[in-house]
Amino acid sequence: MFRRINMFSKFLMLAHLAHWRLTWNRRNTHYRFTLPSNDKFMGPRDAVKLIRDGDVIATSGLGSSQWPSILYWAIREVFQETGHPRDLTVLSIGGQGGRGVAPGSIEEMGLEGLTTRFFAGHIETFKSMLRLADSGHLELQCIPQGPMAFLIDGQGRGEESLLTSTGVGTFADPRVGRGTPVADPNAKQWVEVEDGKLRFSMPKINVALFNAPAADHKGNIYVKHCAMVAESREIVRAARKNGGTVIANVAHVVDEGYDEVFLPGEDIDAIVPYPNTYQVGSVPQRRYWPMFTLDADVPLKKSIDLLRFVNKVLGITPRRSAVDNALARLAASLFAEYAPKGSLVNIGVGLPEEVCRLIVEAGLFDDVEFFTESGVVGGLPAPGVFFGAGVCPKEMRSSTEMFRRIYERLDVSILGVLQADSHGNVNVSNRGAGAINYVGPGGFIDFSTQARTVIFVCSWMLGAKIVLRNGEVRVLKPGKAKFVEQVDEVTFNGARAVTAQQNILFATNVGAFRLTERGMELICVMPGIDVQKDIIDACQTRIVLPDSGKIPVVDASVVTGDGFTLSLRERQTLP
Repeated sequence: MFRRINMFSKFLMLAHLAHWRLTWNRRNTHYRFTLPSNDKFMGPRDAVKLIRDGDVIATSGLGSSQWPSILYWAIREVFQETGHPRDLTVLSIGGQGGRGVAPGSIEEMGLEGLTTRFFAGHIETFKSMLRLADSGHLELQCIPQGPMAFLIDGQGRGEESLLTSTGVGTFADPRVGRGTPVADPNAKQWVEVEDGKLRFSMPKINVALFNAPAADHKGNIYVKHCAMVAESREIVRAARKNGGTVIANVAHVVDEGYDEVFLPGEDIDAIVPYPNTYQVGSVPQRRYWPMFTLDADVPLKKSIDLLRFVNKVLGITPRRSAVDNALARLAASLFAEYAPKGSLVNIGVGLPEEVCRLIVEAGLFDDVEFFTESGVVGGLPAPGVFFGAGVCPKEMRSSTEMFRRIYERLDVSILGVLQADSHGNVNVSNRGAGAINYVGPGGFIDFSTQARTVIFVCSWMLGAKIVLRNGEVRVLKPGKAKFVEQVDEVTFNGARAVTAQQNILFATNVGAFRLTERGMELICVMPGIDVQKDIIDACQTRIVLPDSGKIPVVDASVVTGDGFTLSLRERQTLP
């Protein structure tokens, strides 16, 4: 993949990354841009004065996109200097933290006394918040991403709760798991069981913070050349309905009519122009990358290769072995078997991204439609640090609109796994004890329960030595199996999936499994794998074999890649 990028492009990208790394913590919270004709234009510290102690702040974005970093920095600095604003509640649908490394994220507000409650769907990137929760200084709450998006949208209409089947039978269900609190079992429960469903609620938003590319002199907000709009419009409507405050951070001040108005000026209380406002991680909006925009006119494969190169340099994208590549091809072949042309497809992070790459390289890019939970539709989901954005996207919806769409029809989800068990339950949300090891489901619960077909992709063992030799997969040294007797936390409920007649498949580097009423059935095995020794005896999960007793061996093309092809079937229509 990387050979397609010429040396000059690599040099420019390395220079870009070096400049970002050397300057990523520079900021000037005293910067002020004002307009005599409109007193809504102000500096970041002026905007912070509009935030009161105890406010409930909602922000928009996913991954490294849409960070209003100068506002986060200003809130932090003003709090350190004055002790205010304090006791804030912060709501973030997507994982917008810096993993304790990159500055300028919501983590800037992770100070004792500054933020005392934090709600998110995906938790693990907010290391400063997790440390506060573990020390008992922050109430950490986790609500699945779809319900959280619908709750924010509902607040804009005056609704205070959401009744849904999403999360039933998972950790979010108090009958099964922890419910919404993460670190403190005595914290308030923001979900309750009602008529067999779950009723979620959330604090009322009274401050909306978001990043947008531009505003005009009247205060109208524009999103031309953005990487996503996520939940910007919904958090603004919620804050407005609740009598709160809306603060927008923009990169440009433009003339009226610059583009279609995204939000009218009357909905905005404060506009904070700042030159170093980012489109996505490392990319200033003023020098935006066209590949992430709706008017992208760039070569798709070259763009993806550049992004993979960036992630490789940053150490975000793992180095994949020949066994990993064989696993990705196995998952891709399952995808081709179950996905009809025109499928709407969700791709998770990690190994699922490798499956996505194979689908594209097989020439099937135009036969399926990928999307991300941020609302970016079409194109190819951006990998690694750019997750949530899309390369050459076709549409940009809000995250709420995107979740509504998948509830209407989602054909395939390709997702990762931390643990799977004998009942087909999957854990992706909890790595271990304490908040610091908590991941959260993000949109996983929505994507896994709404999809007609779910393909889980994971390595068979942690710490094992598995190699590919002479067209065969060999387990030279066993490790810790990911298939266990019972998962530590239920993020996906296998029994409910069987009842719903979903197609649930597991692709691993020793073979593939299908969840049936009989349990986890081995449907094919990699050549070189000893079923008894390497699979049945090597894990705690109860594995069942086909009724025939014959287990198909994976085709050699899947293992080696030689002659490997993919094709999709036509979608069947009802008479």
